[in-house]
Amino acid sequence: MAAASKKKKIGVNLIIHIVLLILAVICLAPIALVFINSFKENAEIVANPLSIPVVLHLENYISAWETGNFSVGFINSIKLTGCTVIIILITASLAGYVLSGKRIKGSGAVLMYFMMAMTVPIQLFLFPLYYVYANLNLIGNIPATSVILAALYMPLSVFLMRTYFLNVPRELEESARIDGAGTRQVIWHIMRPVVSPGLITVAILVGLQSWNEYLISSTFLQGAKNFTATLGFLAMNGSYGSDMGIMMAAAFTLIGPIIVFFLCTQRYFVDGMVSGAVKG
Repeated sequence: MAAASKKKKIGVNLIIHIVLLILAVICLAPIALVFINSFKENAEIVANPLSIPVVLHLENYISAWETGNFSVGFINSIKLTGCTVIIILITASLAGYVLSGKRIKGSGAVLMYFMMAMTVPIQLFLFPLYYVYANLNLIGNIPATSVILAALYMPLSVFLMRTYFLNVPRELEESARIDGAGTRQVIWHIMRPVVSPGLITVAILVGLQSWNEYLISSTFLQGAKNFTATLGFLAMNGSYGSDMGIMMAAAFTLIGPIIVFFLCTQRYFVDGMVSGAVKG
């Protein structure tokens, strides 16, 4: 009986690993093709995109870096992503703390508002936002654009942070209050260390979304000097869309930092998602 149960368990684990392996291949195959083809000339890609390059054409990356203006684009992307993450972490953590314990009247209505805000497409607000930003001379202003992105990602971030605050034992805050700690001290010295996995998770999610964002940045960051790396890559389609080698090099230049960043932070991301999945 025990042997049959052990064989069944091994069979189930084998099937699970096979499925995971297939999913991994499906996810990694496009990235591998982009990487391989980034070292080939356009004629080689057209002839056989699955072949291994005989000669590594590193000049594709040089041309992609120069024509995509990535030296400026990466700096602008870092500014936009950094400003958005900072705004989100400050506001979403404070909102999550307040909404986690029904510390204000009408917290249910506020949660309902955030839930409804998640269903409203940002396209509805593009024209009025553009009109206001144009009148305030904020078109091309990266910090001002990050405010729009922060508002876009705010509902989900608030719900996530509220979940992490719900997992904090109430006794921790009560004991701190008894010892004379104020609200600021409770949030910074008691709550912040406990919900730090949630802060990291939210920062990673918002950071990746901000880095890849196109609609808002293309609308409000006009002018080549304000282009992010994503906009610089898309601007290459007009002149170099027919040269797939350079486009592949530009694509991998764009996604390479994201892959490295996620590989370095995946452990914190997974731990944060697991620790925040207990209560809702």
